[in-house]
Amino acid sequence: MYIDAAFKMRKLFCLILLLPICLEPFAQELLESRPAELITRFPFKIYNGGVMVLQAKLGKSETPLNFILDTGSGGISLDSATCAEINISPVKTDTTITGIAGIKKVPFVFNETLHLPGLDVTGLNFHVVDYSVLSSVYGEKIDGVIGYAFLNRYIVKVNFDSVYIEVYRPGTMEYPTGGATLHPVFTALPIQWLNIKDKRKMGFNFYIDTGAGLNLLLNEQFVADSNLLVKKRKPVITQAEGVGGRLRMRLTVIKRLKVGPYTFFNVPTYLYADSFNVTAYPFVGGLLGNDLLRRFNLTLNYPARNIHLLPNSHFKEPFDYVYSGLGIYFENGNVKVEEVIPKSPAEKAGIKNGDILVSVGTNFSNNIMAYKTVLQTQTGNIKLIIRRGDKLIETSIRTISIF
Repeated sequence: MYIDAAFKMRKLFCLILLLPICLEPFAQELLESRPAELITRFPFKIYNGGVMVLQAKLGKSETPLNFILDTGSGGISLDSATCAEINISPVKTDTTITGIAGIKKVPFVFNETLHLPGLDVTGLNFHVVDYSVLSSVYGEKIDGVIGYAFLNRYIVKVNFDSVYIEVYRPGTMEYPTGGATLHPVFTALPIQWLNIKDKRKMGFNFYIDTGAGLNLLLNEQFVADSNLLVKKRKPVITQAEGVGGRLRMRLTVIKRLKVGPYTFFNVPTYLYADSFNVTAYPFVGGLLGNDLLRRFNLTLNYPARNIHLLPNSHFKEPFDYVYSGLGIYFENGNVKVEEVIPKSPAEKAGIKNGDILVSVGTNFSNNIMAYKTVLQTQTGNIKLIIRRGDKLIETSIRTISIF
């Protein structure tokens, strides 16, 4: 399901969606009366925007691979470069996927086994795409995306407090008290009715997309048709990344968002000109991303067709409203500027495409996720050291709030 280096899109964003052109509804399964059985428990990492990354091995390879756990993916996928690295040859097919860059045919790796800690998932068919953009967004290699093909087989609990995932065999599951159970429509992706309010109040369908490092994304056509947004508030221009390329979006705030019984105020929101109708408007108006969902411990119970939310220690954390207009990517061991939005704080600071970020504030780590965290959370003057050619330049960027 990505965006302004100063903001968390990052997948978009992987925007995301890796939707197959046709989503086949899967038949209702009858749960066995026996309790759900714990199979395994293992840690995961949290990247910018709350995106979840876990490690697994594929087939006979002993190389640990990084996979994003993504309810916004209609299958399961591998990076094309990873296939070459572990000596797997994809098979050409006529199957197509739709991403922010359009519709394209994808090859497949058929009937492979994914080795999670304590669990081997057999008979998986991976479509193969280029995730180099995602790797440059996070500064760590992204080898694939785990979506519906895995999630529809198990009950998956995600705990953002302990940073552990638990996987259960399907069965009756007792949820903890103090939470709420959502009942989305399940195609290959869960679709949930959300209530939103800005200029006006309304409800609409949205994808639940844990692979998108954002709070909320709205289809621009939905915004225009619904007359939802307050007109006097001017969105800022920001950058996004997705399967097949990069693009620009607008970024604003909506006054209120209600997810089940939980209400959030002044939620940062991306506006996406969906040229290829990735979001399937007018049936779906956009997506709910993991920068908001990470505020709950999640039980993804696809077999029972529900998702349980339990507020966690992150529930009341403030949203990030800081804007820089600076697009940075990790390439060849450097944090490199590849996008400077016109009239943004980044342009006013004199930053240019091709500059290398040596430090942000007092952080000299060369860690792109750490740099992004500073740029998206600190309003006001932030000192930067950049390398331009063979010169080191000290400057500062005066970030602003979108709220």
